[in-house]
Amino acid sequence: MTSVALLPASGTGRRAPYENWRPAIVGVSVLAMVKNGRLLLVQFHDGSYMLPTANVEDGQSPEEAAQGALGGLVPGLPVERQVAVDRVQMRRRQVFSHVVVTEALTAPEVRALTYRDPRADIQVLPTARALAVLPPRAQLRAVLGLQAASIGAVLHLNDGQISRVEDVRPRSALSYT
Repeated sequence: MTSVALLPASGTGRRAPYENWRPAIVGVSVLAMVKNGRLLLVQFHDGSYMLPTANVEDGQSPEEAAQGALGGLVPGLPVERQVAVDRVQMRRRQVFSHVVVTEALTAPEVRALTYRDPRADIQVLPTARALAVLPPRAQLRAVLGLQAASIGAVLHLNDGQISRVEDVRPRSALSYT
């Protein structure tokens, strides 16, 4: 006689485990600082704002991918370093978002920049206002990225929660007082 496995009763809260059978999505968000305490954002024609972004292709570093987000500067975008990595588990795949910060840009450098998507324009806003207009997840990445940049760290986020802080300052810059 064949037996039939009993299914859990509905409403017991059991869920199927996540399966990452789809390839991960890997991207980069650029925290482009502009002199005098401003931040560069992208504004779409529907009025929504976001940080400049690009895909990270196989074999490419987040810093190299950031060069593809904003073009127009002859020496390239002055990317300083990576400041955060946010891993989000979706239903069937993981999404990794690297956050890199640039050196402070001047007004002429900003005027020369172009964004890769023609449906959006580059806007420069005071940092507090820029953070206020970003969607919640982008706002979290931007705030934590700015904090990590100021303390010389790389933050590792897991679904928006800090899971690890990596100190990237050279040993000579650390004070042992």
